[in-house]
Amino acid sequence: MVRAFGASDQAQLEDVADPVPSPGEVIVALEASDVNYPDILYVEGTYQAKPPLPFTPGLAGAGKVVVLGTGVTGLHLGQRVAVLPSHGTYADRTSVPEAHCFPMPEAMPYEVAAAFGLAYQSAWFALTERAAIRQGDTVLVLGATGGISMATIQLAKALGASAVIAATRGEAGMRFARECGADEAIDVTMDNLRDGLRAAVLAATDGRGADIVIDPVGGDVHAAALRALAWSGRLVVVGFVSKDIPKIPANYLLVKNITVCGLQWTDYRQRQPDKVRAAQAAIFDLWTQGRLAPVISRILPIERFGEALADLRQGRAKGKIVLTTGAGRASKGGSHARA
Repeated sequence: MVRAFGASDQAQLEDVADPVPSPGEVIVALEASDVNYPDILYVEGTYQAKPPLPFTPGLAGAGKVVVLGTGVTGLHLGQRVAVLPSHGTYADRTSVPEAHCFPMPEAMPYEVAAAFGLAYQSAWFALTERAAIRQGDTVLVLGATGGISMATIQLAKALGASAVIAATRGEAGMRFARECGADEAIDVTMDNLRDGLRAAVLAATDGRGADIVIDPVGGDVHAAALRALAWSGRLVVVGFVSKDIPKIPANYLLVKNITVCGLQWTDYRQRQPDKVRAAQAAIFDLWTQGRLAPVISRILPIERFGEALADLRQGRAKGKIVLTTGAGRASKGGSHARA
């Protein structure tokens, strides 16, 4: 529970009464909760939208429907679902609007369903809606060890990219990006990032540049990636993990005939929920086909949520971290898994 905005270690585990569903909602007994960088911002009160206090963090999870609110017709008791609520998945039970629940494959573990939440949805809409990915495009992914970047690498390949280039820090980051499916990896710790990233991307694309850049980082790497775009390329801003919000030179957009746009995934959940539902079904289907596999670097019991958030804040996380909740934490401890 978060009773006051502040440092993430001020949030506390509490025993509270079971939630009661409002009309159109269900109660889900959660088995797993995804951990995302925005969770930190929610707790701090620095996210674009602040939930009313007190609140429970958590933007994605998975479990079973145990209570149906009035007016719910598309779900049934005992149904296994992934959930993408506005908050509330760091819990054993949570109340979720029916529209924010997504039936999951019977064979899919709950931890995998949770990991397929916010990161893969964001990557899907960044690639398909904002970047309008086409068969044969080359995609440059920044910050390639994070959850959204990992999801973008995998989805870009599944959606027909001819090549995916990962820009990340250090040898370990490059190795991880290749394990996720990147065709090329570039170390952004180079001395002259402004010119060096562009040169490396041009070398990897026979001098053409990247058709698409997906940027959850911002800062200096954003400015360098802008110069690495091909003619008529598209750069999608999905976040600022560097905490450095770049200024975009409009004259460069004109000269290169390029597009820079942003993605706020929660707007799709609010404005176009049918598209969100279709996207989640497609993501689950790609997993069933063996074409997507989220890398879950750590599975921790919910009591260790502070450790998970610290890993995210310090950039130690590779891929996804998942918390086990409810019955899920009775059978899993601090383990590692590739799902």
